[in-house]
Amino acid sequence: MSDTESSETGAHEHHEHHDVEGPGYATPQAAIEQAEREKIAYVPSLYVGTDVDAPDFLSVVDVDPNSDTYCRVIDRVEMPNKGDELHHFGWNACSSSCHVEGLERRHLVVPGQRSSRLHIVDTKNRENPEIVKTIEPEEVYEYGLSAPHTVHCIPDGEILVSMLGNEDGDLPGGFLELNDDFEIEGRWDAPGEIDMNYDFWYQPRHNVMVSSEWAAPKTYYPGFDPADVEAGDYGRKLHFWNWTNRTVEQTIDLGEEGMIPLEVRFLHSPEAVHGYVGAALSSNIFHFYEDDDEWHAEKVIDVESREHEDWDMPVPGLITDLVVSMDDRYLFFGNWLHGDVRMYDVSDPKNPRLADRLWAGGLYGPRHPTGDDDRPVVAGPQMLQLSIDGERLYWTTSLFSTWDNQFFPEEGEKGSVMLKADVNPRKGTMTLDEDFLVDFGEMPNGPARAHEIRWPDGDCTSDVWQ
Repeated sequence: MSDTESSETGAHEHHEHHDVEGPGYATPQAAIEQAEREKIAYVPSLYVGTDVDAPDFLSVVDVDPNSDTYCRVIDRVEMPNKGDELHHFGWNACSSSCHVEGLERRHLVVPGQRSSRLHIVDTKNRENPEIVKTIEPEEVYEYGLSAPHTVHCIPDGEILVSMLGNEDGDLPGGFLELNDDFEIEGRWDAPGEIDMNYDFWYQPRHNVMVSSEWAAPKTYYPGFDPADVEAGDYGRKLHFWNWTNRTVEQTIDLGEEGMIPLEVRFLHSPEAVHGYVGAALSSNIFHFYEDDDEWHAEKVIDVESREHEDWDMPVPGLITDLVVSMDDRYLFFGNWLHGDVRMYDVSDPKNPRLADRLWAGGLYGPRHPTGDDDRPVVAGPQMLQLSIDGERLYWTTSLFSTWDNQFFPEEGEKGSVMLKADVNPRKGTMTLDEDFLVDFGEMPNGPARAHEIRWPDGDCTSDVWQ
């Protein structure tokens, strides 16, 4: 049943907003003014690469400070199969469809990165969601695609998923489209438009989509091998698409300073032609922008590598995620290996200014940032999520099972954590909340890894405006 159909029955109890006919908010400013404080977080949690022989699950985390179960996992939606490697996930609808009467942000599309399986989770009951459909990998392989990654709701209730490989785990990747009944509509792009794929973001008012690159699944699945970089098997390009025609109009090679460009974000304003991408291995942030009908990319932040006694080479920061505040004023990103999360003022998009940073875990941050009596934090900040009002930044600590095991083996042994910083947007500061720590090491089947974070009422890494 589609979300449009289900809403007509009056069976859905979500809080959709406020001067719009469909899901989300009319503008980014309306989101800031109208969104309620987050009380529930959805977090993929996984056992792939650990000694726990159990399926991955979607955690429901209580983030309401007035609740008796604050900072605890209050429900787990267990997947029907083992070995999925839950990773990124997303909503069926967002603010890009706020004009679609009756459509609701209700279902999560939760892919298995290794299995190529797509799970549809109904969040009608926010605290006790349930799986209502599973798209098996064989259905995905029919379109010459595998390894689903980013899930974006696109206008009119459709869903777009970036796919990182072909049916054999090699290149090229591409994009898979689902309709509002969660059926595969087909391949969104023509085969051969791109080779490598990873993340993407679109700005419909400018008829543009940007996509980034990781590598073929067969390259990154076993772990990181520097020889693969030397062989040119990791990406370093940004692709700018004609959104309507679904064709690549321009490709920018970021060069040696742009190795492995992962998470990519446009600013939230639908008028904006500015955005950022984090080059993980090079540990640089690139600002991309449009000028005279041509796209440009310039390095604007350089995270210097550091010496470490256990490494025979300088350690890169490894920028693995970034988030832009809903008002487009601040950029946050984490250095997973180093262990710090940074806050930049991007009021002038071409000239980011470091506002603040804090440390937790990683190779250089404190192992007990929330207090000596609390469990250790192993890896650095990885997946980030910001409250819609920009006043609370949350993060988890697992990157990818084999990469965790390679760089932070204790992450699988002890499980991940979810941490939080209180943000003061007026002063441009962050303060670690020492009373907030969600311990995924205490799950019933054993310690679990934790990855991306989503709020039921939308967030800073999923909502797009037309």
